[in-house]
Parts: sequence; C-alpha cells; structure tokens
Amino acid sequence: MSTNGGRLAGKVALITGAASGFGRAAAVRFTAEGAVVGCADVDLDGAEETATLITEMGGRAVPIQADVASGADCERMADTTAGEFGRLDVLFANAGVAGVGSAVSTSEADWQRVLDINLKGVWLSAKYALPYMLEQGAGSIVNTASVGGLVGVGEILPYSAAKGGVIAMTKQMAFDFSPRGIRVNAICPGTVLTPLVTATYEERAAGEVDPGAAADEALQRMTQKYPIGRVGTTDDVANMALFLASDEAQWITGSALTVDGGYTAL
Repeated sequence: MSTNGGRLAGKVALITGAASGFGRAAAVRFTAEGAVVGCADVDLDGAEETATLITEMGGRAVPIQADVASGADCERMADTTAGEFGRLDVLFANAGVAGVGSAVSTSEADWQRVLDINLKGVWLSAKYALPYMLEQGAGSIVNTASVGGLVGVGEILPYSAAKGGVIAMTKQMAFDFSPRGIRVNAICPGTVLTPLVTATYEERAAGEVDPGAAADEALQRMTQKYPIGRVGTTDDVANMALFLASDEAQWITGSALTVDGGYTAL
C-alpha cells in the first residue's frame, strides 16, 4: 500500500491509545493517507505491534510508552514524535479507560482514576503537543469523547463525567487556539466493540450467574437501539478522525461530532 500521497501527506500525527481500538485503527488509516505516526500507549507491546503494522504498510512510526495521566510522559511522547519526524501536525487524544458505576456505587478511587486518564489525560496530551503546533501556526487536535458525554447512558457515571468534560474542554481549547491556527474538535462515538467497551459490559455483568451471556445479551439489546441497525466499528471512528485531522475540515473547530448510528437522534 502506498503512503506517499493522500489526505494527510506530509503530516506528523501523535495518537494516544494507539495499541488497540480506535487508536490502532486511526494509526493505520492515517498512514494509508500519507501521515507518519507516533504510536503512544501505556501498553508498549501493543504500541509496538501497531508500529509494526505501519512499517509493513510501507509507512513510518515510532512506538512510545506513555501514561497520559502523567505530565512527564505526555511531554516525552510529544517531544519524541516531533524529534523523530521534525514537527507535529495532528494530535488524536484518544487514550481512555472504562468507568462503570452510579453516583452511589462509584468509589472515590475509581472516580479519580477515570478522570485522571479520560479527562486530565486529554488536557495533558494537548498541553505538550500545542507548543509545536503554535510554533508552526497550524495543527489539528481531535479528542475522543462519547455519546455518554451528551446523553444519559446507564451506570457509567465517572466515564460520562469525564467525556462531558472532554466536550467542554474541546470547545474551550478551540476558542483559545483557533485564532492561532489550531483546530480542536471532539468525536462522540456510540457503542463500538473495542476492548474498552467489551470490558465495560463485562464489568456491568460481573454479578450475574453467567457474566459472559449477560454481557452478550446486553450488547444485543444495545444494538437494537441504533436506527442504522448495528453498533459501530473502529473504522467508523477512524474515518471521522481522519476527516477532522485533514485540511478538508479546515473550517470546523469547537465541534463535538457524533459517530453513533443515529443513537442520539432518538
């Protein structure tokens, strides 16, 4: 597969959560459209696997172990990507963890962990990517939020709180930095069978007699709530990330765009 031309030709992208799910799909998709990629994840083995997929396509990638809840790690992943490839044009701040529970059942420790990764981590990723973009006078930041940050979804209090915060922070960053050439947008996916989503359903079903069957049944019920008739795929989200990262979206900033098969239209 040629990676010389394409919608991201000449661009350098940093993707967090690149070891699996949306992050890996976006890394492959960005590469196919001409980008070189910094593949960051707390799971170094997974990040290396993604980087290997990219090199097998004829692209260029650098795997980076990073915990986005750590400012030092976020600074290092931005510096490593820019140092390897000479600039930084796109940040896909995608790393996240599941967060199950209600206002009563959620523990303080779980609340803090989910917000540290899913909200603070998005901020820290941008904090250290932005200086490179500001120096260039151009860049695109794409944040992974969720329909759970827009509408109620059962028993995901810390997750929905974090994703709602990501949407608000996206709008604030767009206000602050769009006049200086930096576009900032968020993607709000519906249900996609990533490892994170599967873990959420399994955690919800943990108290059942047959947790696996209960999780499968809950997922089937969820599918029926989508007007388009299916849950999403990682490629559905990666395609939106590609569009927002590209110059095709040059007049789009401060938006939270749903990729949800019509779920929030109900």
